[in-house]
Amino acid sequence: MSVPGLDLLVVYLLLNAGAAAVFYADKGRARQRRWRISETMLLTLAFLGPFGALAAMKVFRHKTQKTKFLLVPLFAALHLAIFALVACAGAGWVTLPGAVTFAALP
Repeated sequence: MSVPGLDLLVVYLLLNAGAAAVFYADKGRARQRRWRISETMLLTLAFLGPFGALAAMKVFRHKTQKTKFLLVPLFAALHLAIFALVACAGAGWVTLPGAVTFAALP
């Protein structure tokens, strides 16, 4: 028996873990004064996996002084708002525009 949404959750967790890993790799490259991962790539990964990126920023103290990386907590807040909206829609408290609803079978 499969759990609905489990595949999506696994992909989301992998995106966050990947974002954290790339932030960690960039921090290591910075210490070694090697070629760096672009800020655009880091911000794109932070948009896709904001919780991993935010955790890596805090734990590794990486990119915390850069102004544009203040977007990362905003990305996390956006994801939380989307999760809340989807959860409310799933509970039937909110109807999303264009959402398909299924009537119970007799």
